[in-house]
Amino acid sequence: MTRKVSAHIARTQFGQIMDRAIDHAERFLVERNGEPAVLIMSVADYIKTIAPEEKALKGIRDNAKRVGLDKLTMEEIDAEIAAHRREKREKKQPKSGR
Repeated sequence: MTRKVSAHIARTQFGQIMDRAIDHAERFLVERNGEPAVLIMSVADYIKTIAPEEKALKGIRDNAKRVGLDKLTMEEIDAEIAAHRREKREKKQPKSGR
């Protein structure tokens, strides 16, 4: 459901509007001087209705969940990336003739 609100209401009640958008999938059309200006909606609602996940990404996400990769922390992801880059650099470097 989309509700129209003025820019003043959106500014003064932004936290409440965010809560309603997240908790109840409400959308808020913010008007400035009576003209539509912006739309406030939750990210989950946006992904579901405006930018649905591509089939390939869904497959990758499902596979990551199956093998437990969806539980990695940012530090673990960074370590994996660093290790891969290190390995790639080592393969590129010419071997010294000892």
